[in-house]
Amino acid sequence: MVLSRRSAAYLLLVGAFQWVLWPTFLHNIWQDDRSFSGGSPTSFLIVHVVLTGFSLVLGTGVLLIGLRGVRARRAP
Repeated sequence: MVLSRRSAAYLLLVGAFQWVLWPTFLHNIWQDDRSFSGGSPTSFLIVHVVLTGFSLVLGTGVLLIGLRGVRARRAP
């Protein structure tokens, strides 16, 4: 299956957006007062770290699929 140029570009955009969004989100969560209690991470922080990690893995997969789609369109 070959992706259209528009679909491949969309996947690249979505994958790149994930890498902008989630690290910023995690930074904001890290600064939240609910993230640590007595110097130890809370379940609030742990859940959001797992969510961020999972989203970055999915974002990377989408980014790679988009990149492969762009490269396939350029192949002779």
